Amino acid sequence: MGKIIALANQKGGVGKTTTTINLAASLATLEKTVLVVDADPQANASSGLGVDITKVECSIYECIINNTDVHEAIYTTDIDGLDIIPSHIDLVGAEIEMLNLESRERILKKLLAPVEKEYDYILIDCSPSLGLITVNALTAANSVIIPVQCEYFALEGISKLLNTIKIIKNKLNPQLEIEGFLLTMYDSRLRLANQIYDEVKRHFQELVFKTVIQRNVKLSESPSHGLPVILYDADSTGAKNHLALAREIIHKNQ
Repeated sequence: MGKIIALANQKGGVGKTTTTINLAASLATLEKTVLVVDADPQANASSGLGVDITKVECSIYECIINNTDVHEAIYTTDIDGLDIIPSHIDLVGAEIEMLNLESRERILKKLLAPVEKEYDYILIDCSPSLGLITVNALTAANSVIIPVQCEYFALEGISKLLNTIKIIKNKLNPQLEIEGFLLTMYDSRLRLANQIYDEVKRHFQELVFKTVIQRNVKLSESPSHGLPVILYDADSTGAKNHLALAREIIHKNQ
């Protein structure tokens, strides 16, 4: 039975999509089967894994709104064992269309049920909002990874997200756990980054991943080539950080 992990934080630009792409690629490199579900209308995870979104005929949108079989929306990537359900800009309007659907918070859960047994890990890249699709992702997930950027206002909005997680746990998904807080864009030379690291560690203690994702040029460049960093430059800090994170998650879930 695959473990479903949502990557969520309603604050934009914290490294959700970067983490999703590169964690998925690292897990696949470590011989796990992985499915990425791109639940963000910007579809950055899709293009970052080499999917030409202009040529996608069946995306997560068709599965949610038209009840299309999820297997039709699964695309393979350049990495063995790593597949993706791409997103589409139409997903922007999906939240309004979903309002009339039956048990609308559980659509994604129902949709992923047939493929759950086919993968070791299913990673859901959430959009930077706490709308209905993110609620769906958190209802479908077993756990959530919360990327936290090592910059000012890093902890702003986390209480809102934690509150949402608590509500979903109480009302929709009692199994939902926090997989961990992941510090991203970390620069050890900056005093501020170290202060934020200490603060997050003090707040959330053992819920903070030991692995920290450092600032890395290769990590920023790789999506424009439609490649995860491990294929773009396997020796880069970004590739090593995400492999370490993948190992930490595998070890935690053994």
